[in-house]
Amino acid sequence: MAGVTKDQVLEQLKTVTGPDFNSNIVELGLVSDIFIADDKVFFSITVPAARAQELEPLRAAAERVVKTMPGVAGAIVALTAEKRGGPTSDDAPRAAPPRPAQRPAPAGAVPPPRVPAQGAPAQGAHSHAPVKSGVPGVGAIIAVASGKGGVGKSTTAVNLALGLQANGHRVGILDADIYGPSMPRLLNLHGKPEVVSGRVLKPMEGYGLKVMSIGFLVDEETPMIWRGPMVMSALTQMLREVQWGDLDVLVVDMPPGTGDAQLTMAQQVPLAGAVIVSTPQDLALIDARKGLNMFKKVDVPLLGIVENMSYFIAPDTGARYDIFGHGGARKEAERLDVPFLGEVPLVMEIRETSDSGKPVVVSNPGGPQAKAYRDIAAKVWDQLAAAKGGRAAPAIVFE
Repeated sequence: MAGVTKDQVLEQLKTVTGPDFNSNIVELGLVSDIFIADDKVFFSITVPAARAQELEPLRAAAERVVKTMPGVAGAIVALTAEKRGGPTSDDAPRAAPPRPAQRPAPAGAVPPPRVPAQGAPAQGAHSHAPVKSGVPGVGAIIAVASGKGGVGKSTTAVNLALGLQANGHRVGILDADIYGPSMPRLLNLHGKPEVVSGRVLKPMEGYGLKVMSIGFLVDEETPMIWRGPMVMSALTQMLREVQWGDLDVLVVDMPPGTGDAQLTMAQQVPLAGAVIVSTPQDLALIDARKGLNMFKKVDVPLLGIVENMSYFIAPDTGARYDIFGHGGARKEAERLDVPFLGEVPLVMEIRETSDSGKPVVVSNPGGPQAKAYRDIAAKVWDQLAAAKGGRAAPAIVFE
């Protein structure tokens, strides 16, 4: 039997009355592009920022009617105050423009996604952000980021999390890379998260870490063809609508670059700091600088730089080779007055254990590679402890 189609979902959503109480949300043009994967339906509903809190029942009604459709295994629906532009592909939903009575976001504003679980209205990019609450039960949230892909950021993030845990802390990890989730493979986790109540999910667990990833909700080979607002909404839900429990640290594996996910994290939660991962060569360091400067601009503390693939140890002779050069990240940290957290060598063991779903910190806890990650984790924890006391999320201002 064929799965549910976008047109069928749109037809079902026409039964949901819009905020004007005269038309439905499809005719009002409030429904974003619909994405369907593994019989799960993903979309957002655009609403005026000032009415986001009162329109939460609208979101719940849309989610409810879609879940009742034959062939639908689940639905993730978010409110967003992002003003949606016109469709850009032939298969995009064709909806009538909003009526003049609808109150759009102020001209020029680029508000962040609505956070349904918290009930707080979104704010525009030009406004001063109110104090953002952290995630209940989570002591500190740190982002692991890179200016570009291919530098081993996800491998570093998972081993950093496991290193923090090995040092005696309660740790979770959020895979924030919507387009290329890695945690299911790195931690050899399979299956779907359990729904605890309503929209709240129970995180998966691997080697004692609590884990959430979009990779648990869609098939590994399914491409996530989403625009910015849906990415931000999905990230917000995975952060705030998950029963994390009591954690000392939540490590967030960010997607590479300096885009929507990083901005969303800076706007939505009080990040305790960011760790930048780079390889030693100049080309990678150029992009790492962009990541460093991005976090500086949004007032997120820089916990330091990790030099990954710092040098190569030949498995047969034990000889060392500086394939990508050496010490570039350390010099960059000194130049920018940012802590240098440590070097991680390019060795077969790290690659093999990552591919097999048993990271080196747990597969060979007594080895030199595991020690390198534990030492990095200790330095990160020391800085978090030094800055203990929390901080408000920054206002994001574009000039």
